[in-house]
Amino acid sequence: MSAVRVHNFAISLDGFATGEGQAPNAPFGHAGERLHEWMFTTRFWYEMGGGTGGTAGVDNAFATAHSRGIGAEIMGAGKFGPPDWQDDPDYKGAWGPNPPFHTPVFVLTHRPRPSIEMDGGTTFHFLDAPPAEALKRAREAADGLDVRLGGGATMIRDFLVEGLVDHMHVVQVPILLGRGVRLWDGLESLEEAYDIESVSSPTGVVHLTFTAKGR
Repeated sequence: MSAVRVHNFAISLDGFATGEGQAPNAPFGHAGERLHEWMFTTRFWYEMGGGTGGTAGVDNAFATAHSRGIGAEIMGAGKFGPPDWQDDPDYKGAWGPNPPFHTPVFVLTHRPRPSIEMDGGTTFHFLDAPPAEALKRAREAADGLDVRLGGGATMIRDFLVEGLVDHMHVVQVPILLGRGVRLWDGLESLEEAYDIESVSSPTGVVHLTFTAKGR
């Protein structure tokens, strides 16, 4: 069976994956881009934008695993767009006409709408479904490849609670946000279900990998 994976999911030292005050011009609220600066200098990021260059160190090695073997993605409504995007029937996501996913993407929202086919192989499907049902749909679309959970924190937490995540890569960034949406709330003793490894980077971030035991 295909694996369920999380990659490049950045959190602050106090566990926040996004700041407070999300808006169209501030998708991570008061956190700004600070949670993801570790990635912006990597070769992976340069190539995502169609360029060349960038670093090839440990941050790049983790970042590039993001896309390998992925056949579908599931994301929460907050990743697809800013608050109240559902009120705009013409809204097609935050990535322009050719989003970087290039697979079917299942957006979890309490206000589903018809699917949207984009350039480059991305098709957005909108579901009002619990984690297990959404995963079943995504696995069917992935055609034997793995399913990536794209965030945000609330959605990933829901999948963790139900024991549906096989592999998770979390990047701990050395900043304190103080408020926003936390990843770890309600996940006491999560470490008992996973083998956990950590790798420190010269950029100051720590890459944490969680691999489900017995799978």
